[in-house]
Amino acid sequence: MNKLDYINKKRVIKDKIFKKFVTILTFISIIPLFLIIYFVSIRGFRYLSLRFITSLPKPMGEAGGGIFNAIIGSFIIVGIAALISIPIGIIVGVFLSEYKETKFSEVVKILIDTLQGIPSIVIGIIGYIWIVKPLKHFSAISGSIALAIMMLPIIIKSTEEILNMVPQEIKEGAIALGAPYYRVVLKILLPYGFVGIFTGILLGISRIMGETAPLLFTAFGNQFLNLNIFKPMSTIPYVIFVYATSPYKEWHNQAFAASIILIIIVLSINLIGRALEKKWKM
Repeated sequence: MNKLDYINKKRVIKDKIFKKFVTILTFISIIPLFLIIYFVSIRGFRYLSLRFITSLPKPMGEAGGGIFNAIIGSFIIVGIAALISIPIGIIVGVFLSEYKETKFSEVVKILIDTLQGIPSIVIGIIGYIWIVKPLKHFSAISGSIALAIMMLPIIIKSTEEILNMVPQEIKEGAIALGAPYYRVVLKILLPYGFVGIFTGILLGISRIMGETAPLLFTAFGNQFLNLNIFKPMSTIPYVIFVYATSPYKEWHNQAFAASIILIIIVLSINLIGRALEKKWKM
């Protein structure tokens, strides 16, 4: 074996070792997720049933009951949060994509990154001071606003990144044909990046679906089925927190069953988002 063959063989061996090392670390990183799913599953699946999903909570100390009010409450609060944050996030994302070279856009980007890094419990306290205290009571709308603030940076950044990938020739061609700027944005840029933007929205929804801290200070909770967004409303994360920290074993079991429902919802939204993202890239 000459020297060149020896160097090539040594390099191939190093590459194989490095790939094995990366694969092992990747596998280690996902072990906690599988352990969490396994632990929650063996504790919660035995109490998960159609009756648990479609029933209202029983009074304290009474066995049985479900989390139907919390499931409905979660979708209402997250839905309103999405309605608030989606139009604002898309508009700001378009601005950052179109005016990326200005100093103002740089300042906005820094502020968006800072907003994304603020702990959820701090946003909950801010929601409590800004909305709950003036209204003098907890409400679903205050929870939605707090979650919308958390969802906003995700939509802005995903919209900006998707629109940055739109070929410049498409926009220039439309402008050259005499199309007004607003029609270029509405008819060309946004439709072109629709799937990518929608994927970012889904990822943002899955991000806030499991948030608990902001809801403790804003929406609080409700043992009854409430559809009035100006009254306290229960959510799945809130029920999990309350039940898990209670002294009752029955509620502990229901907390694990509710955790399974929440994991299934978040996992489903993530899978849909990833599938759309993959399809869009193709």
